[in-house]
Amino acid sequence: MLTVLDHLPDQLLALEAHQLYDRLSGPTLIHLPGRREPALFVSVLLHGNEVTGWQAIQRLLSHYAQRELPRSLSLFIGNVQAASQGQRRLDGQPDYNRIWGPGSTPEHGIAQAVIRQMQQRGVFASIDIHNNTGTNPHYACVNHLDAPSLHLAGLFGRTVLYFTKPEGVQSMAFGRFCPAVTLECGKPDHPHGSQHAYEFLEACLHLSGIPQRPVLSQDIDLFHSVAIVKIPDQVSFSFGDTETLPDNGGSQTHIRFPPDLDHLNFQEIPPHTRIGWTNNGFHLDVQNEQGQDVADRFFYAQDGEIRTSVPLMPGMLTLNSRIIRQDCLCYLMERYPWVS
Repeated sequence: MLTVLDHLPDQLLALEAHQLYDRLSGPTLIHLPGRREPALFVSVLLHGNEVTGWQAIQRLLSHYAQRELPRSLSLFIGNVQAASQGQRRLDGQPDYNRIWGPGSTPEHGIAQAVIRQMQQRGVFASIDIHNNTGTNPHYACVNHLDAPSLHLAGLFGRTVLYFTKPEGVQSMAFGRFCPAVTLECGKPDHPHGSQHAYEFLEACLHLSGIPQRPVLSQDIDLFHSVAIVKIPDQVSFSFGDTETLPDNGGSQTHIRFPPDLDHLNFQEIPPHTRIGWTNNGFHLDVQNEQGQDVADRFFYAQDGEIRTSVPLMPGMLTLNSRIIRQDCLCYLMERYPWVS
């Protein structure tokens, strides 16, 4: 069930993300008053292992502990149960950043309750704060190419990613009625991530408005996520230094990737770049935004190697096998052709 509060519980800001479940017991929406209305909406811990958002909120609200907020703030604290175990989500749980569209689970009901409340109250802008498990730059994501959302994304940094898949993400739902961005703040153990998110939230609270004029194309680097890369459940994989795929007790690893694969994130790599080795041909599942199999467009297998077919830019590559199984290996991006 969703808990809704009109105050910050005592000593909540003293708790680390993994301790919140003992105090909140579940998803919680907290409405805090400020000088300006409507409220800035912020969601954190939709993925329990991505703690930067909560750290930024701790710093922000501690800064205003004895002062009025410049703007009202509605804070949604998501999967505290997974956070208690340092996991993206627990087995049996849906992904809390895939529940903001149609669905029948209790978690979908919680998300719809949050959406209804915020639509009724009005929202200045929506910010959803995340981390990556692989090496990535900081960047903002948008699901709608309206000028206010792009201005908000550009306030976080030059690199902006536009995507429409996967569906059911928080920013896609909120973007239908207010400017909405997702912040990707690097790895959760990097202090610069929480500092960057805090500075961004502080700036947003002081905005009197968000520009409606078009964003100039030279002001941001806009990319489009065109495909998602997954590893089928029946395909085994590993990361290692050697090019030889070892025999594991009679059964071979299907795919081996280099140990620094995530260093290719947001790098524009040329055709025929080797990204790994395969035993039995090609085993990656690549789907475009329409759900079509486009593996042959982007990759090919030859002489036991997996290579790129065209120039491409991967994003969110991770070396974390649990995250790969729960979500994906990476997304593939292209520069978005647009004219301001």
